[in-house]
Amino acid sequence: MPHLHDRPVRQIRAGARIALVTDRADWHSRELTRAFAALGARAAQVALPACAIETGRPSGLAIPGFADGVPDAVVVRSMSGGSFEAVTLRLGILHALRELGVTVWNDARAIERCVDKSMTSFLLTRAGIATPPTWVTEQHAAAQAIVRRELAEGPLVLKPLFGSQGRGLKLIRTADDLPAPADVAGVYYLQRYVAVERDGFRDFRLLVSQGRVVAAMARQATSWITNVKQGGRPMAVVAGNELNELALRAAATVGADFAGVDILYGADGRPTVLEVNSMPAWSGLQKVARARIASILAGDLIAALATRARRGATV
Repeated sequence: MPHLHDRPVRQIRAGARIALVTDRADWHSRELTRAFAALGARAAQVALPACAIETGRPSGLAIPGFADGVPDAVVVRSMSGGSFEAVTLRLGILHALRELGVTVWNDARAIERCVDKSMTSFLLTRAGIATPPTWVTEQHAAAQAIVRRELAEGPLVLKPLFGSQGRGLKLIRTADDLPAPADVAGVYYLQRYVAVERDGFRDFRLLVSQGRVVAAMARQATSWITNVKQGGRPMAVVAGNELNELALRAAATVGADFAGVDILYGADGRPTVLEVNSMPAWSGLQKVARARIASILAGDLIAALATRARRGATV
């Protein structure tokens, strides 16, 4: 099957076909669909559970809406949960698309690194990026021992290994606060609690695309959980060089083409990366951002396709 860069640059600009991976037709997918249409591209919403591997086809894949082949690019907006086998297949399809030369934002490797918070923590620490100390274990007794040992330095936060939007967070002040293994899907992901109350709680979300910060906000809340979905209030902010550089390094470390990076200033006055999201929502951020975020993301992807096509044409 021909690779994407075999197509002329003018074709890429005029009629790129984008598979928008989403588990539902939400505000974000509608925004992206309109943004791509404004650039002359066609975005078709695709649910990964409806895709399949079929080795008898030229591409080896069956992608709804792309019967004659595969899309020019894929944007992964959201992925639904499922069994280990189902999720493995869905990620395998994204891996296969990349192997076929399709531009995938974000690709399966970046998604795997971010969805698994333990791997995000591991990679950030290995890269020398400030992030809270983290402990991850499957053993309830080991988790209790960690809590008893580390509480001398302050409380810990228990997070779902897979989770988003501030759901399922729990402050751990004693070993008795740890839930049973069945309540945490058998994995204890513990981080040092680093939030500091300063007239409430505040952290920052920076949206990175193609190596630059395109939008930022502060999130203010009365609780230490500042996510907008949990009641946090988005506030316009101009992020300085310190935050911008940290967000860019974090996104690059996980290999994300675009990402939402959450950063908090700790008690020592230094910024630390809490999380890197490879499928970030931006409805709260859009409320305080001047530019249309979907238009920026769509424009960056089309520009990347055109650049790739030009490079291929010179080979």
